[in-house]
Amino acid sequence: QKVHVLPQTVLYIADAETFSGHEECHEQKKARKRNSKETAIALEKLLPKRCQVLGLVTPGIVVTPMGSSSNQPQEIEDGEAGFALLFPKIDGVKIHTFHFSKDLKNRVFDESKFAEAGLKNNPDLRVVLLFGYNSWKSGATRFLHQIVNPLNEKSIILAGGQVESFTSLTSENNNAQPGDACGVVGLAFSGPQIQSATVLLDQDVADERTAEAAMQRLKAANIPERNTIGFMFACVGRGYRHYKTKRNMEADAFRKFFPNVPLFGFFGHGEIGCDRIVTGNFVLRECNDIKDDLLHGYTTVMTLIHLGSTK
Repeated sequence: QKVHVLPQTVLYIADAETFSGHEECHEQKKARKRNSKETAIALEKLLPKRCQVLGLVTPGIVVTPMGSSSNQPQEIEDGEAGFALLFPKIDGVKIHTFHFSKDLKNRVFDESKFAEAGLKNNPDLRVVLLFGYNSWKSGATRFLHQIVNPLNEKSIILAGGQVESFTSLTSENNNAQPGDACGVVGLAFSGPQIQSATVLLDQDVADERTAEAAMQRLKAANIPERNTIGFMFACVGRGYRHYKTKRNMEADAFRKFFPNVPLFGFFGHGEIGCDRIVTGNFVLRECNDIKDDLLHGYTTVMTLIHLGSTK
């Protein structure tokens, strides 16, 4: 018997080449350059109308084919690739998208927008995945700090990175981003049953031994592995370039310690995260005693999100 589960929230990530590649134009019998907005609209038409969709374009992809534990997670730094995560309705879990765009006329961010997005005065907020776009714009880093700093609470996991662009954000009924603005989009996970942990692999993590040591720290968080997703947010300067031509180093290290947890993510232009654990009773066990610095370069952030026990 087939069981059909409708997605309520979708996160899809593709590399720039895939999203704006070429397609056959039958009338003229030649290839033409696809517009990224055309691709986004075509994808959204495949999904339920009330579905929240967040689409990102990045320089590279991390994916576990079919999300199956029988498949090895892959770091795809070159060539076309992409994936979509479809979240159905989950009892006790709320997932919602949000978007903050830099106001070109106002240097100060209005923090009341956090409450509107469910990121403030929300005791069940557990995980926030943040993705900055147009990071090369003037003021982009300062704006990202204005978003990250108020959310840097010990009871919340923050993870993500800087992407090329975002292509879909259907909760706002607006797929186009302001061409002259920078901003932050993301997913917020709320629910008392959610558990999560992150570890930061800094520039000193440069071989198999040190990569596996980082995964041991993540393993020590004792996050339940059933009904759990792994995310990897890495700098474009890492991967096989960082590990002296050896490919898939960090994904392989993750797989060694978490053989039944699918891993997804991307290579981007900056990383968001730190060593942080939110356990079952939501008391943080920190891996360092210094104040958390959440914005990095030439690093990788590994994240586990446990969505609760399955019945």
